[in-house]
Amino acid sequence: MKTMALLINPIAGMGGRAGLKGTDGADILQRALDLGAQPEAELKAGKALDQLAAVDAPVKVLVAAGAMGENAVKAAGLDYEVIYEPSGKAALETQKSDTEAFLDAAKAAQPDLLVFVGGDGTARDVCRKIGLDIPALGVPAGVKIYSAVYANSPESAGRLLAEWAQDSPMDYHETEVLDLDEAGFRQDEVDIQVFGYLRVPQHSQFMQNLKSASPQSDEAAQESIALDVLDHMDDDAMYLIGSGTSTRHIMDELGLDVTVLGVDIIKNRQLLVKDANEQEILDTIEGEEDVRLIVTPMGGQGYILGRGNQQLSKRVLAHIDKDKLSIVATPSKIMTIGTNPFLIYTMDDAIDEKFTGYYKVTTGYGQYSMHKVEAMK
Repeated sequence: MKTMALLINPIAGMGGRAGLKGTDGADILQRALDLGAQPEAELKAGKALDQLAAVDAPVKVLVAAGAMGENAVKAAGLDYEVIYEPSGKAALETQKSDTEAFLDAAKAAQPDLLVFVGGDGTARDVCRKIGLDIPALGVPAGVKIYSAVYANSPESAGRLLAEWAQDSPMDYHETEVLDLDEAGFRQDEVDIQVFGYLRVPQHSQFMQNLKSASPQSDEAAQESIALDVLDHMDDDAMYLIGSGTSTRHIMDELGLDVTVLGVDIIKNRQLLVKDANEQEILDTIEGEEDVRLIVTPMGGQGYILGRGNQQLSKRVLAHIDKDKLSIVATPSKIMTIGTNPFLIYTMDDAIDEKFTGYYKVTTGYGQYSMHKVEAMK
């Protein structure tokens, strides 16, 4: 029988909809809670585990008690063993020390695979404690997912686990664990560092690429994109300007204060809300008849919604029609994505499907290309 250790970071991703760019630190967690954030990591873990539970293959899952793993495997009906009792059983009571202690217990147990549910901060903990000793797989649940140690989605992770459980041939390779400083991130400063390597499954269908930054040479293209957008901007329409350097130039050309890594709201070329969280967006667009959204894909990964901009939640997207979504991207960014589609993952199938299809992507002034958008499942 194969053994799999499972680590869930219960608070992963809670800062996303709250516009906090992460959930590192007790003070940020409390701010997220004050803004109405709810835990999602256990739910995302369940989407992966359901795929594993659907195949007839014996696997024992080694877990921590409660929200760090036991609840999810029990709900999926999988065989499991508790190897660590965290300091607090409730989802929001576990500490970083619990993560580290569980990883020590998992390393001592030597499972065939370690699966962790979280973001880049969780990946750093796994890298520090496990390194290359045990093959690992990340299930994306955090706000920051720059590292390529994660599957494309929880469902993709589950399908990969199903193949692993059924002894499908699987190669592993060493992949970088990246993270950035959250405090700087909240000030629109992006300082990404390599913290080490994990040995992860090599599977192009299920695993994501490293996030690619926009090169300096893109600036002229970004400026021309911004000018094209402004020439087609309608008065009285409300615009949600998504995160990214390509969209930043739209605000720059308008002479407005901008948050590069958040969502800004403008109307009649005036700034209404800077760096809005989910609730601020909902409050601002309430009653508006014409709400539009401008986004740019993540370089290398292709996500336009659901990754890095969780403020644009399913509740927000329910107010936006498909033909009100505009996508901008420089030619060099599109090259990092290649012929792969742009991706959406909001955990709401109806919302994801609403925005699928082909879009005319603005790549420069008067320059466009057609690109497909798919729901990541």
